[in-house]
Amino acid sequence: MSNIQTAGTYRLGDRDVNRLGYGAMQLAGSHVFGPPKDREAAIAVLRSAVANGVNHIDTSDFYGPHVTNQIIREALHPYGDDLTIVTKIGAVRGADASWLPAFSAADLTRAIEDNLRNLGLEVMEVVNLRIMFGMEPTEGSIEAPMTAVAQLQQRGLIKHIGLSSVTPTQVQQGRSIAEIVCVQNQYNLAHRGDDALVDELAAVGIAYVPFFPLGGFAPLQSSTLSDVAQRLGATPMQVALAWLLQRSPNILLIPGTSSVAHLQENLAAANLVLPPQEIAALDQIYTIGA
Repeated sequence: MSNIQTAGTYRLGDRDVNRLGYGAMQLAGSHVFGPPKDREAAIAVLRSAVANGVNHIDTSDFYGPHVTNQIIREALHPYGDDLTIVTKIGAVRGADASWLPAFSAADLTRAIEDNLRNLGLEVMEVVNLRIMFGMEPTEGSIEAPMTAVAQLQQRGLIKHIGLSSVTPTQVQQGRSIAEIVCVQNQYNLAHRGDDALVDELAAVGIAYVPFFPLGGFAPLQSSTLSDVAQRLGATPMQVALAWLLQRSPNILLIPGTSSVAHLQENLAAANLVLPPQEIAALDQIYTIGA
């Protein structure tokens, strides 16, 4: 059993969570749409994650849609007191599996109600407002959807608010409307556009939660990464996760998988310490890519 406590904890809202968590996106079917091929295997992954100390699970009711939240409820409800479930709102799925923006107050209210019902909760601990102005974070005012989410918080349906797929300017705008406890953007060894934002958030105690920490739908491929892993007797993905853990103390990881074996491999990254010379070598991956 992996000792993920080795990686430490960080504040998320009003809870300290282990820095290695779990992302539930891969529990849905192909293209994050429809049911999984093996529902029992999905349930086993969730139960194994919690048994290994994971107390931060990232999900959304637009995974499936509804599928992952229903599986989480079946696997883990009633939830342990220390389990923090974080969801995302701001999108819906089309019949063709497309991802469609859903920013109106009615859309956001419906999304929260769906999450609560499918998870079997009365209040969400943390809700990330995902901004979908483009494929990448794109400038534009988030005042209207952010205000709507803040009103849901005032109604007692949400404890804490986060932001996802946002620019630094949008983070500042969001913080002017309500307290922001986390930011969830794409970030990994090869995708480091948020370097300055990670440090800015760390300075004010806001968690940064990178999605696609292992590259997402196109897994990280690098001879440098493979060489470092070989020298350390680890897998490339373990090294990529360990790099993120050492990058900044406010980074919380949510690698996803539908396999118990792969889950165990990911969690073992908590015990991997990268020497300075190996970190320097890994930093070159982004420099070369850029």
